[in-house]
Amino acid sequence: MTGFLLITANIGSLFHDPKNLLHSWVNEFFKTVIALQPRFIALHCQEFGGKNHRKSSSIADEFVNLLISNEVMKDFDKFKAFLDANYTSEDKFTVNPIDSCALGNLYFIHKSIEASIWNFDNRTFVPVSGKETHYGQIESVSTKFKLKFPKEFFPECKWSRKGFMLTRWLIKGKIFDTINIHLYAILHLHIC
Repeated sequence: MTGFLLITANIGSLFHDPKNLLHSWVNEFFKTVIALQPRFIALHCQEFGGKNHRKSSSIADEFVNLLISNEVMKDFDKFKAFLDANYTSEDKFTVNPIDSCALGNLYFIHKSIEASIWNFDNRTFVPVSGKETHYGQIESVSTKFKLKFPKEFFPECKWSRKGFMLTRWLIKGKIFDTINIHLYAILHLHIC
């Protein structure tokens, strides 16, 4: 049996106060990995990059580097990351009104398992190997499916920039999807 660890987290605050929060958050992540000994980790982040992504790109790089370079992660020889930072395209970037990067999907695969990821263009699974980060304009990356919710979903809101990102995996003969969804908080809908 392959152990799975599925984490979803709104990490926007890490980018506002990285000095006090970034390392402690990453250390808690490592403690969880040590305790659970998973073989596949899906870390889905909302508000990846914080409220002002343009100013937080170096912190985003540090966050990813801290995760993949730590001794705890040495046996995870396969890594895929899809980090939405296309803030130049209003229709493609899943952000809030003040340039918050909404979605970051990070996947860690242990050396003891083989994994393949679905190519949505070719409609085939492709083996995962090495460490690969897709950052910035990820529209052409075919191993993820990303969609911004249409403004019609939230007609009362002046800014509808939430969405989702999906990946499809094949591990040990089993196919499964992971979906990172960024929605409005219910208590904030009245101010949309």
